[in-house]
Amino acid sequence: MKLKLLASFLVLITALDARAQATDLLGVFHSAESNDPVFAAARAVQQAGREKLPQGRALLLPTVNFAANSTMNTVATQFTGTVPQIFQSGTSRYNSNGYGVTLVQPLFRQQNWLAYSEAELLVVQSDAQFQIAGQDLLLRSAQVYFDVLIAQDNVQLSEAQKTANLEQLALAKRSFEVGSATITDTNEAQARHDLTYAQEVAAQNNLAVRRGALQQLTNTSPDEIKPLGGELNLSPPLPADLEKWLAEAQLHSPQLVIAQAADELAVKEVAKNRSANYPTVDLVANYITSNAAGSMYGVGVDNINRSIGVQLNVPIYQGGALNSKWREAEHNRERVRQELENARRSVAQQTRQAYLGVVSGIAQVKALQQALISSASVLESSKLGQEVGVRTNLDVLNAQQQLYSTRRDLYQAEYNYLLSQLQLKAAAGMLEEADLARVNQALH
Repeated sequence: MKLKLLASFLVLITALDARAQATDLLGVFHSAESNDPVFAAARAVQQAGREKLPQGRALLLPTVNFAANSTMNTVATQFTGTVPQIFQSGTSRYNSNGYGVTLVQPLFRQQNWLAYSEAELLVVQSDAQFQIAGQDLLLRSAQVYFDVLIAQDNVQLSEAQKTANLEQLALAKRSFEVGSATITDTNEAQARHDLTYAQEVAAQNNLAVRRGALQQLTNTSPDEIKPLGGELNLSPPLPADLEKWLAEAQLHSPQLVIAQAADELAVKEVAKNRSANYPTVDLVANYITSNAAGSMYGVGVDNINRSIGVQLNVPIYQGGALNSKWREAEHNRERVRQELENARRSVAQQTRQAYLGVVSGIAQVKALQQALISSASVLESSKLGQEVGVRTNLDVLNAQQQLYSTRRDLYQAEYNYLLSQLQLKAAAGMLEEADLARVNQALH
């Protein structure tokens, strides 16, 4: 007896430990954060985008170039006419070498200053893109997690429905044998059983697919994930005011940050193309040394040249290309302005849709909870009615089908409600890991 109690206790501890080790929503997110290639690529894009700033800054700083040469020269000289005797015709061969350093410091280059300010906006865009990738990872983690949960629920519901239909099939067969039911009742029960079996196979296949999507995201395959808690806390959006959410979205949405930065970039691009007609002023310094072992006169030469000065360049005519680029930038500015307006409207629509998704999700969950109670009552009444002969086997099968369908719809509505809460925060540009942690608290 003691051995049996000890064995039962060990089984219970093992089961509790397995549940404690089950992966939750935060665990899935952390695994995805480390292993998702899409997010890793977004991080690399952000890091590459941040390099635009030092590249833009380099346009304002001096450039230094070093050049060197070594040349073997062959000079053939033939004097004609009457020349002094010291000038001799012939061929001389000698080596010449040289090197030089040139420094250029821009003093006035309007295009370079504008390019530097454009680089700052490009960094803003890359950071906003990475923020979008982070929010997208949070949403994808929740989506694949809930997809696995609803797939598991469907498998369990299909198994339970198959068991219930088997009981009705056995009852129909017994009733037919004693003559209290027709063969039609048996055929109906058999048809429902076969249909449920097909649904169970489809549900198991769907579960395998959903688990594959989870593994693709996290590069792991957890044996068990934590299901939704027994009592779901249905809380409305805070604040419960759509206009406030719309205002927050206009302030914090990373999509709008990107579009606004693009609009500023287009303005600066117009100014940069206009400044292509401006003169440029540079400080130029040179240090050049050269030596030759010989020359056409047979003597060697060593030279050192040092120079420093200011260089002015004025573009006068480039075939009309500069003015054409200016007009092109103006048209692109108008395009970006319209894209910014479209982004504002799209963000507002996404926020409105997500807000209504939370509100309607609460109403839908409550309605389905009540419908589940009613469906259970209908099933119980149908079974009692079948016992006294006022309900048929088909009535019971239909009531069972309604109960399991309602339960399936309730599970899906609960997951959609939780996902809508995250989507609302994402639409407003405020989705963080803490929001996922609050959803995670709804899990066992």
